[in-house]
Amino acid sequence: MAYDKFLVDRILRVFEQEKTIAIEKKMFGGHGFVVDDKMCIGIYKGGLMARVDPDEVGELVKRKGAEQMVHAGRPMKGYLKILPEGYDLDDDLEFWVLKCLEFNPKAKSSKKRKK
Repeated sequence: MAYDKFLVDRILRVFEQEKTIAIEKKMFGGHGFVVDDKMCIGIYKGGLMARVDPDEVGELVKRKGAEQMVHAGRPMKGYLKILPEGYDLDDDLEFWVLKCLEFNPKAKSSKKRKK
């Protein structure tokens, strides 16, 4: 699946500004950024997939372009989909990347698959 390389560069700039090392990975049919072996934020289905504190989801979905992420008809705990109008401005994109980075230390790492 194609992804917006300009958006990748914008996200990487925020990581760089925060002195955070993020590893880029193809994931979920999109483009993800992994910090400390945990999915942090990604580009997915024409928007962002933001991993945030589940306790803040109720407040964060009130922001422009934000909605609860749903997979197989069920809400994904701690994940939001951010539509382009929610991150078109650099300040808005920075807000979301920082929210994801804020939660990252508390997030659980996914189990590694055996090869």
